[in-house]
Amino acid sequence: MAERKGEKAQAAGACLRALRKGGKPATDSDHAIWQGDTEKFLKSLPVEPLFDLVVTSPPYNIGKPYEKKGALEDYLAWQKRIIDLIIPRMKAEGSLCWQVGNFVDNGQIVPLDIEFAPIFKSHGLQMRNRIIWHFGHGLHTKRRFSGRYEVVLWYTKTDDYHFDLDAVRLPSKYPGKKHFKGPKRGEFSGNPLGKNPEDVWEGAPDIWNIPNVKSNHVEKTDHPCQFPVGLIERLILSMTGPGGLVFDPFAGVGSAGVAAAIHGRRFWGCELDPGYAKEAARRVTEALAGKARYRPHDKPLYDHTQSPLSKAPGEEP
Repeated sequence: MAERKGEKAQAAGACLRALRKGGKPATDSDHAIWQGDTEKFLKSLPVEPLFDLVVTSPPYNIGKPYEKKGALEDYLAWQKRIIDLIIPRMKAEGSLCWQVGNFVDNGQIVPLDIEFAPIFKSHGLQMRNRIIWHFGHGLHTKRRFSGRYEVVLWYTKTDDYHFDLDAVRLPSKYPGKKHFKGPKRGEFSGNPLGKNPEDVWEGAPDIWNIPNVKSNHVEKTDHPCQFPVGLIERLILSMTGPGGLVFDPFAGVGSAGVAAAIHGRRFWGCELDPGYAKEAARRVTEALAGKARYRPHDKPLYDHTQSPLSKAPGEEP
């Protein structure tokens, strides 16, 4: 077992030496972060089915420290060029998950999922879910309600797509519930493997409540808008099989790569920023060696009411 672990770690290091700027990317690697422009990377690939799952959280063009803010039309045109290069390289049974928030301009918001929908529709992709990801922490606004959700657009290329619901089931709300009439009267009515996570990930239909990566989160790096591994973990488990190839065109610090490595999937990612690319390589290497630090998608949420900080002044015991 120790020898096998050593071989795996050695292979991880070799694969992640594909991290480099310029030149032809090492596309024969099982796990690789390519530091450079994602359009250049995609154009270097053969135009053939490669990706089982494309999952990403692209820059939102909203003036974050690592973004250059530009006109919304220019931003969407840039994103369209990248999507146009990705779609021909998706497998017929593959999925695409594009996670977006809002474009903000002078206090007005434009939901980016609405803007992206025509781009995906032009390729004949089929929307399976518009998943609402809810998180509990973020900046507060003064002239509108504080934003606390983003959207994952899940598209498939064909009707014959991979989807393994059993891999991501959650504990049932009422596991002891039984049929009260009919031929199954007295038998348990729920699926013994648990319930469908639905498409709001919060326990209500359509919301996924997975904490965003802030302050003392176990996954926190220097990236200001880091994607939580647990969010991608659920997508990878349900939409790919073991050994499937996951691609992230905007890899950031490699959260998608970490989720892929943990669950025996292959991963290719692109990241323009050299610091983030190196951090992504480090995190994926640790995940392949079984040393990933992350918050699993099925970990129960912290009950904030149990914290002393939830008590108003004068209510402390």
